[in-house]
Amino acid sequence: MFKTCSFLLAVASLVLQSQAASFYAGQIVNYDPGTGYATEFSTGLGYVVPTAALGQPQRDTPFGAVTPFNPPYSRNDLVSLGVNGTLTVSFDSPIFNDAANLFGLDFIIYGSAGFIDANYPNGQTDGGASMFGQNPGITRVSVSTGDGIFYTLNPLYAPVVDGLYPTDGAGIFGLPVNSSLRQRDFANKSMAEIRTLYAGSAGGTGYDLSHAIDANGNSVNLSSVSMVRVDVLSGRAEIDAFAVVPEPAAWAIGGLGLVLVWAARRRSRH
Repeated sequence: MFKTCSFLLAVASLVLQSQAASFYAGQIVNYDPGTGYATEFSTGLGYVVPTAALGQPQRDTPFGAVTPFNPPYSRNDLVSLGVNGTLTVSFDSPIFNDAANLFGLDFIIYGSAGFIDANYPNGQTDGGASMFGQNPGITRVSVSTGDGIFYTLNPLYAPVVDGLYPTDGAGIFGLPVNSSLRQRDFANKSMAEIRTLYAGSAGGTGYDLSHAIDANGNSVNLSSVSMVRVDVLSGRAEIDAFAVVPEPAAWAIGGLGLVLVWAARRRSRH
């Protein structure tokens, strides 16, 4: 039994490591900051290093762990897009359009928005779940299979980049928040209550590839994509990272690995 558990743990570890290698955006394809992008208050330097959007989202800041009340803010951790700004990233492995994914979402974009702490430093939203750092304008998210043709995600369904849901570094990256939750659902909530609503997620804004449309507004059936482009039409957006929502099989193996780790630790204690 012990050998079997060890073998399954090794398999789970290998699968998760393989997934992690292509879990986040791997390359910058194109970047133009546009006008009105963010600048650092103390130096005036712009948040214009696009590689800040590659790899895993931030879990820590100089002021402590990333939470929905304490989002990432450093220009080393974020890239900014002003009006007419654009950022295109590519992934080493495809993002699959899988209706079986949690809430039907296929990838997540993490930004720098946060909830205002109405009871600082205790972590409590106000009656409107007021936010700071969120993009008040309009964004366009497009995807491509890598052939140079981009399809827009229908703006009727694709939420604005750098809005809900603020990042929680204690959560699981790639696990989406229930997209039916609205800002009002977070009103008068403590950190613990927000995390209950997040249900283990690290937040971020989720997108569904089934919402892709062509230039004429017709639905496009994309089985997978390898590039994501963000355009800011108005307002301003900061981006921390992009993450794939793993397919259900990957979550199952990851969950199996966690169960086996728990079982192995329990066995060692007894």
